[in-house]
Amino acid sequence: MDAAGQESFREFVASRSPALLKTAVLLSGGDRHAAEDLLQNALIKAAGRWHRIDEPEAYVRQILYRQQVSRWRLKWPRRELSVAEPPEGGGGDVSSAAELRVLMRGALARLTSRQRTVLVLRYFEDLPEADVARLLGCSVGTVRSTTHRSLARLRALAPELAALGPADAERRASRDYSPVEVRP
Repeated sequence: MDAAGQESFREFVASRSPALLKTAVLLSGGDRHAAEDLLQNALIKAAGRWHRIDEPEAYVRQILYRQQVSRWRLKWPRRELSVAEPPEGGGGDVSSAAELRVLMRGALARLTSRQRTVLVLRYFEDLPEADVARLLGCSVGTVRSTTHRSLARLRALAPELAALGPADAERRASRDYSPVEVRP
């Protein structure tokens, strides 16, 4: 890579890493260390082809999604999934955005990798079903059924989210991401 390419790559990493890391955190189920690894591997792959990439962010996001798909297709997971209980406080009332994020992150972490990836692509990235299907290498019907089952499981894991309704959830989490529209 020449000097101009290195500089443009550095600028891209500096400006887009926070947004890409949010997506990676969601894809990895809230595990920040796994998300950093996922993003780092994607950036390494992109750096090798930097001079040939027309849309860098789309290219890096595609790498993130495909790496996540490769992880869930492994016969044996490479790590254990540990889920921490949210701290006591608030008396079970999900009244603040911070509590909502903790609740959502915990529920997302308990979904399968595939379910989490489909929800992140559909609701956080706001991609249409056809694009999600193309990215994940499956049919639109598979995306629809996985989305339906994932939302049902998310509601079962965190019934407090279903009680909020979409307007409350959006209002309370508007400062940060709320990757899933919750319907009662």
